[in-house]
Amino acid sequence: MDKKITIAIDGFSSTGKSTLAKQLAKHLGYVYVDTGAMYRAVTFFAMQNGYINADSFDKETLRNSLSFIQLQFKFNPDLGFAEMYLNDVNVETAIRTIEVSNFVSKVAEVSQVRAKLVEQQKEMGKDKGIVMDGRDIGTVVFPHAELKIFMTASATTRAQRRFDELQQKGNDVTYEAVLKNVEERDYIDTHRVDSPLVKAEDAIEIDNSYLNREEQFQVVLDLVNDSTKTI
Repeated sequence: MDKKITIAIDGFSSTGKSTLAKQLAKHLGYVYVDTGAMYRAVTFFAMQNGYINADSFDKETLRNSLSFIQLQFKFNPDLGFAEMYLNDVNVETAIRTIEVSNFVSKVAEVSQVRAKLVEQQKEMGKDKGIVMDGRDIGTVVFPHAELKIFMTASATTRAQRRFDELQQKGNDVTYEAVLKNVEERDYIDTHRVDSPLVKAEDAIEIDNSYLNREEQFQVVLDLVNDSTKTI
């Protein structure tokens, strides 16, 4: 049996990182961790408590409230993947809205938030056999991962995908608003001081602008197979 490895998937928002990571984890029998869901849950908590809105962001109060935030992934056998729980409440649907998307990059800029979540993420991956996606997995969380993927696509392509997804879920949103959100998140993610989104030197870049899910999965699965043969 091939040894288990750590697979780190980073990249821009709406590149399908989570979809790919779920496919890989299911196929390989690995644990899947959606770090974006963790940051979204903290953002949702901040929104619920009035710490962040369109006009202000009370970072200090959020920092002081981090000890009151409990995050858990609970496997849903009907869906085939784990859902995000915030303080024992299922928030999987609530954290996927455009409203949360508008604030999540700002919350992720807070160093204390990142430190809290990165600590949890490292603990989750200590036994390998894990697929984790996010913004700083290959650079900060698992700098020694055996396989690092960096996913990208044009902003317009990503916005269209995100818009279609939100429409299917019944969200009342315009394409222009989604594109603006994608571009703003790109800027914040790549310009923040703490753990900005950058491609790790040893990461393999995949531009999936013209790849469907099946093609993308096969490309990465071949990389996984190559990586497990060399350890």
